[in-house]
Amino acid sequence: MPFFIRKLGIDLGTANTLIYVPGKGVVQNEPSVVAVSEQDNKILAVGLEAKQMIGRTPESIIAYRPMRDGVIADYRVTEAMLRYHIDKALGKWNLFKPEVMVSVPAGVSSTERRAVVEAAIKAGAKSAYVVKEPILAAIGAGIPIQEAHGFMIVDIGGGTTDVAVISLGGIVASTSVKCAGNRIDQAIADYIKKTFNLAIGDKTAEEIKIKVGSAVPLEEEITMTIKGRDFIAGLPRTAEVSTNEIVKAIDRELREMITAIKDVLQDTPPELSADIIDRGIIMTGGTSQLRNLPELVYRRTGVKASLAKDPLYCVAKGTGVALEHLDVYKKSIIAKR
Repeated sequence: MPFFIRKLGIDLGTANTLIYVPGKGVVQNEPSVVAVSEQDNKILAVGLEAKQMIGRTPESIIAYRPMRDGVIADYRVTEAMLRYHIDKALGKWNLFKPEVMVSVPAGVSSTERRAVVEAAIKAGAKSAYVVKEPILAAIGAGIPIQEAHGFMIVDIGGGTTDVAVISLGGIVASTSVKCAGNRIDQAIADYIKKTFNLAIGDKTAEEIKIKVGSAVPLEEEITMTIKGRDFIAGLPRTAEVSTNEIVKAIDRELREMITAIKDVLQDTPPELSADIIDRGIIMTGGTSQLRNLPELVYRRTGVKASLAKDPLYCVAKGTGVALEHLDVYKKSIIAKR
């Protein structure tokens, strides 16, 4: 008897799309990239295959990121991407149309929410639920969100930083800023252009962030050799970059994230503020893995911050848990179609 999948959780992120199957865990984790051929507008590749094409394509092929700042920027391409992921997760023998749960940023408008639901249904879902990311991240991080306690969750992905205080299964105070991993990469690329006269691609910028980046200056710096194109001579060249330079380069972006956290703390009712001081801030999402980011949050807000287990998978796991216990999380789920 084959294992028929009737439910799927989708973490539709700006940088990565993760698919969660209840009982199996995260079955897919691929970049949110689609390669489209320009002549006939045909979709050539999705996910990993398409990401390898970014910055390396001939003019006739465009590598798209259909999600911008956590919301659908290109509807048709997003639908194709969802269809690819749903089909791949289901396998070709699955007879049922699955129930799908998709995550959206906390600041999403109702139109954007409807676009997600419609894209999922068009891509082959029987029904689609939409849940705000901070709630799913909290469920995935193992926080008992139904209790009458305040929990603060900071979910930093590729396109958005979502900050929310959750109590009794709902969001009490929240904000969503369009400043996250991608903006940090951009800042690094700009810095290297200004300082070394060197042009680097998105992929290299991301690599620098992961290998040498840090949120606070380090005493023992890490260095890395970067390769790119010299702006003046136009020829390939290498340069050395070290951690504390990157700390300076991304200072503005980090400050914007900290401001978002402070804004939400200021909107939090006093009773819940007391809970947050006791429990600390829980950080999830891929970009929260930046070296010493919890330390920076603690220095600037005075509240302890800690990284959730598997921060990259929290939202995806949350979709799975919420799907398995729909009745429990009814209150937290917004739209159903």
